[in-house]
Amino acid sequence: MTSQSPESKIILTSPIRAPSAVPVDDAALPFEVDALDLRGRLTRLGPTLDDILTKHDYPAPVGKLLGEAIVLTTLLGSSLKFDGRFILQTQTDGPVSFLIVDFQAPDRLRAYARYDAGRLQPGQNSAALLGHGHLAMTIDQGADMSRYQGLVALDGGGLEEAAHEYFLRSEQIPTRVRLAVGEEWRGGDGGKHRWRGGGMLLQFLPKAPERARQPDLHPGDAPEGTAVHDVAEDDAWVEGQSLIATVEDVELIDPDLSGERLLYRLFHERGVRVFKPLPLRAQCSCSREAVSAMLKSFAPQDRADMVKDGKVVVTCEFCSSVYQFTPHEAGVE
Repeated sequence: MTSQSPESKIILTSPIRAPSAVPVDDAALPFEVDALDLRGRLTRLGPTLDDILTKHDYPAPVGKLLGEAIVLTTLLGSSLKFDGRFILQTQTDGPVSFLIVDFQAPDRLRAYARYDAGRLQPGQNSAALLGHGHLAMTIDQGADMSRYQGLVALDGGGLEEAAHEYFLRSEQIPTRVRLAVGEEWRGGDGGKHRWRGGGMLLQFLPKAPERARQPDLHPGDAPEGTAVHDVAEDDAWVEGQSLIATVEDVELIDPDLSGERLLYRLFHERGVRVFKPLPLRAQCSCSREAVSAMLKSFAPQDRADMVKDGKVVVTCEFCSSVYQFTPHEAGVE
């Protein structure tokens, strides 16, 4: 510690303390490493992820893939500065043909996966489950604002690779993402497997724009022999990528390792600042009133065709809630 002269004054912009040892689940923790011009978020999901996945009793590989999509959505959606929605959606030719995760700011999550059980095979990883298709990320700012959507091709890679490609082509921000999902065994009351997930997003956001320059994207149809545009990566970003690459899956989902301690492990030599955690929760937006309004939007004959055993039954794909209506309540004449 240095002493202060009469002419100098030290101003602490934020308190300095030891990292908390108390784990916080179901939250996104924003952080920054000012010395390296890095910013990011760390997500840890416990009961919220388990609640979403167990409502459908997905096969373990499908649950893991959907869990990764949920974690990725929290890393991206938690950055919204307005009361809107961030929607992540995949459509592919793989065994898991459709995924959707709906994040409604500031904290509500719901998700759903569609898969072909007959095409599931032992040992399939996320890339094999997805196959080929596209990943769409949509930001909905409300009824009076235009939507923004970014599309990324899925060419046999996983969601981490797709996220890197999205930021390279759409945002042009140097970005790295880590995702991990697994099942935890807890004893007591007969024992139970519970889903856990974690993820980290790291971005290089230097104050000088020229330091964030990246190579031009390959034009695809350039003549043979055309020189490839190359830009040396900034040393700070090289260091940041090296550090996040050391994060292991078990660290991201460990229920006994706090997010602050994990960040301290990675960045203590440079100094890391954490901000207030952003809580996350599982909550579907369906309701009896909303389903009723949806039914009345269908053509009369379509509503009549829905009547089975004297009633109309609608099951929410997201949360598996079941809503029953009499023909009269469903608008069937």
